[in-house]
Amino acid sequence: MAKDMTLLWGSGSPPCWRVMIALEEKNLQGYNQKLFSFEKKEHKSKEVMAMNPRGQLPAFKHKDVVLNESYGACMYLANQFKSQGTKLIPDCPAEQAMMYQRMFEALTFGQKMGDVIYYTYKVPEGERHDSAVKRNREALTAEIKLWEGYLQKGSGSFLAGKTFSLADVVVYPSIAYIFRFGLCEERYPKLAAYYNTLKNRPSIKASWPPTWLDSQGQDTLKDI
Repeated sequence: MAKDMTLLWGSGSPPCWRVMIALEEKNLQGYNQKLFSFEKKEHKSKEVMAMNPRGQLPAFKHKDVVLNESYGACMYLANQFKSQGTKLIPDCPAEQAMMYQRMFEALTFGQKMGDVIYYTYKVPEGERHDSAVKRNREALTAEIKLWEGYLQKGSGSFLAGKTFSLADVVVYPSIAYIFRFGLCEERYPKLAAYYNTLKNRPSIKASWPPTWLDSQGQDTLKDI
């Protein structure tokens, strides 16, 4: 089954990582895969562009079905392989609604995270302003506090209740990413506990970004 699947991916990318976690949770190991380097601009190669004209990773294919949006790929795997591996979509209407809520809220989280981490990469030097940097950091701080509060008020150890769900598949890589970029664990104890506990989950351990294993993170978010 997994032999009919191909994943083109880049190490450390939350969108790529979430698809890999979904594949692991659904016991779909053994799929065809190829690692590309963002630093070398390999995501703009002909091989990637042939599957994803946007020149972005991940690029995922199952038989003749191509899904290049990570949310779409994760939802596709959860639905196509419902009875295989971990059940990622809860039956309980309330938990299912919470799962979708947290999943799609994470798009805002990712945007605000990117506005801070990639500011100097995205914004030309002549267009950068201290006021924008301050505004972006304040917006990200408020966003992270929101997620800390969700875990504090939650009824279980996971984002949508007492069981691991698609919300965790989608959001965990972004939470790992902010800690990789220096977020203070003492300042956000619930997020830190969530991050450190799930670190040891087999699907996450097996798909941990290889470039993170032998390199240090950054301190971009240490004051957030």
